Amino acid sequence: MKLAHGVTMLPTFMPVATQAAIKGLTSEQVESLGVSLILNNTYHLNLRPGLQVLTAAGGAHKFQGWNRNLLTDSGGFQLVSLSKFTTITEEGALFESPFTGEPTMLTPEESISIQHTIGADIIMQLDDVVSSLTVGPRVAEAMERSVRWLDRCIAHHDRSGKKDKQNLFAIVQGGLDPELRDRCLDEMMKRKEGVAGFAIGGLSGGEEKDVFWRVIKQCTGKLPEDRPRYSMGIGFAEDLLVCVALGVDMADCVFPTRTARFGVALTHGGPLNLRLSKHAKDLRPIDDSCPCPTCRDGTSRAVLHHTVTHETAAAHALTLHNITFQAQVMARARAAILNGTFPDYLRSFFAEYFSDAGYPEWCVNALRSVGVDLLENSNAKVAPGQGAKWDYA
Repeated sequence: MKLAHGVTMLPTFMPVATQAAIKGLTSEQVESLGVSLILNNTYHLNLRPGLQVLTAAGGAHKFQGWNRNLLTDSGGFQLVSLSKFTTITEEGALFESPFTGEPTMLTPEESISIQHTIGADIIMQLDDVVSSLTVGPRVAEAMERSVRWLDRCIAHHDRSGKKDKQNLFAIVQGGLDPELRDRCLDEMMKRKEGVAGFAIGGLSGGEEKDVFWRVIKQCTGKLPEDRPRYSMGIGFAEDLLVCVALGVDMADCVFPTRTARFGVALTHGGPLNLRLSKHAKDLRPIDDSCPCPTCRDGTSRAVLHHTVTHETAAAHALTLHNITFQAQVMARARAAILNGTFPDYLRSFFAEYFSDAGYPEWCVNALRSVGVDLLENSNAKVAPGQGAKWDYA
């Protein structure tokens, strides 16, 4: 994917820099890990530091010292997460600032204008977002309004003269209703020439995983293969690889950085909860084969156990490791796709990651739908349920 600040190889995972920073890391540190695309939050940057400061700095890239590609969300997700501060009308979203109480109307046009000022390489349409667990007429209302708002975003972006530098993505809505998703997909396909890529929104809100993957597959089955396809809010390793197998190119989530602050290291053998006492005398690094600075410098599990959740240095060390882990998962997927060995990579990854715990049933079903049988020539068992590996070893 060629953007104004360089090439980003797909599929990729985007670390989230909500406030123009990956928590605990400098931009130089993030770039040194090989990360080429991060995410900033439009809603928060508009409130603080504000557009006047960003304009004076020359945009968000210069403001945060980030030299690679940048994606901004539109503020639509905050319509859900900060719903008590928000009123939705056809004009836009009327926000009450959680900091000052000041009312602010975020329209589709204003969202695009803010993202123009931020200067992101990929900008997102403003969509009307509802929780994935919402049912009833509100889901259809939000989907239809998202299509109408996309028209307004396209028109405003076209008038801006910034299409050569900033790429507008549409966001497919429709909740968990296959019919509404199809209607949204059909409408957005009519607008294909106005956008550079497509996102799948409205998921990762607590819905059943067996429903989640079916919505992903339904969307990727209709979205054009010559445009990037972005599944929003996906961070668990098993979710990432299933989504890639179903046709997703991009994903983002706070999971690897947030879980680092909770003292959890992500590894190919499953997550490690370094707060557990069994790590207190373990002088091995998190992962002998990991190229991240934490593992490469020999930082032991014992010292991380000693300092985690007490000293910020431990959170920083684990954040470096977890971002590297996510990047490696996707880099190995890319290499396997290019080599024609992606099904083998999936089988080996899941075998190591879940080992004796059993594969999540939804993962087995999802991958079988694209011709990859995790249980083929294997003694592995299936563990019914959602299957996120939260029994940290």
